[in-house]
Amino acid sequence: MMYDAYQGMADVGDRVRRLAENAHMILSAWAAHPTASPWRRMSAYYELVALAGFTHARPDYGIDSVEINGAPVPVEERGVLWTPFCQLLHFRKAGGADDPKILLVAPMSGHFATLLRGTIRTLLRDHQVYITDWINPRNVKLEDGDFTLQDYTSHLVDFVRFIGEECHIVAVCQPTVSALAATAVMARDRDGVQPASLTLMAGPIDARVSPTKVNELAQEKPIEWFRANMIGTVPAKFEGRGRRVYPGFLQLCAFMSMNAERHSKSFVDLFHHRIAGDMEKADAIRDFYKEYFAIMDMSADFYLETVDQVFQRYLLPLGQMRYHGEPIDLRAIKRTFLLTVEGEKDDICAVGQTLAAQDLCTGLRPYMKTHHLQAGVGHYGVFNGKRWEAQVYPVLRNHIQSSQ
Repeated sequence: MMYDAYQGMADVGDRVRRLAENAHMILSAWAAHPTASPWRRMSAYYELVALAGFTHARPDYGIDSVEINGAPVPVEERGVLWTPFCQLLHFRKAGGADDPKILLVAPMSGHFATLLRGTIRTLLRDHQVYITDWINPRNVKLEDGDFTLQDYTSHLVDFVRFIGEECHIVAVCQPTVSALAATAVMARDRDGVQPASLTLMAGPIDARVSPTKVNELAQEKPIEWFRANMIGTVPAKFEGRGRRVYPGFLQLCAFMSMNAERHSKSFVDLFHHRIAGDMEKADAIRDFYKEYFAIMDMSADFYLETVDQVFQRYLLPLGQMRYHGEPIDLRAIKRTFLLTVEGEKDDICAVGQTLAAQDLCTGLRPYMKTHHLQAGVGHYGVFNGKRWEAQVYPVLRNHIQSSQ
């Protein structure tokens, strides 16, 4: 009922936003005239109305080229491996066939993997990038089965084995847990493929450390409460009809409520930038929210197991997480270089939660472990933006080079 009610309102809202978008385009043309300031104001207003709503389709990556030494170099994007819940996409710049191979593990936390578009662009300067392009579960048929936390980890094991021994895993936020678990699973099979390096960025390896508001919310209620109140059923109009999911709109609303004033100010700033004719700043805000408001659902099993095992019972740091019935032993990791990265001002994954992996991986020699605390950035600044490009990325690049 919850999902059906939301979808009914969303369908009405989509019609209003399409009308507003058309009005914005017409008025923008009129506003181009130097004496047409009232039209510019109306155009800016309609743009806000058109933007203020969620979409459920993955945006395009739009990475056609990457700048190398001041010149654009073409980039090829192609799918190389598929499952019902994910496609493995491969990005490679022209002449980059010998570049190190990165498996960029995107979160399944309410947004599409395209949220890492800027991360991919930066990585492509020196690497070829494979990314886990997760498929919205509301578009996955029931007969394709369930998707659990263990299934997430299995995908990473399979993807690393597909890419090969020279693979370098870079996991962002929530999937750091599965990335670390998958690395331990592969290390257990000493004759099998293991990633050359593992980079964990702003992820809840041990959510007991300096709990954030996100961690506290997960602790407030028993898992039965989440199962009863946070799970919806995909409406009949979609391919995944009948599938139980944690709706993306609930996740995004929860995140936005944590920074409601900042988001409200951004919309006000967008309006004023348009009126003032500062189109570059206005476009940056618009583009961010078009991406931020593109949401995807999560499989109910995956969501509930993540809340239970990662944020309530802390199974991985306590040595109690299992994979196909066998315990996950992080001490088995002996060949994979480890880098952990955190943001000083991260209010989603606190300082120390990712660093915990350093102490858990006791099988690694000290020279194989590196930690970087990035000053002045919040959660998204760890893997996107100016400080990511200028300060975090060089550390990651050097880490990968050292492990070759």
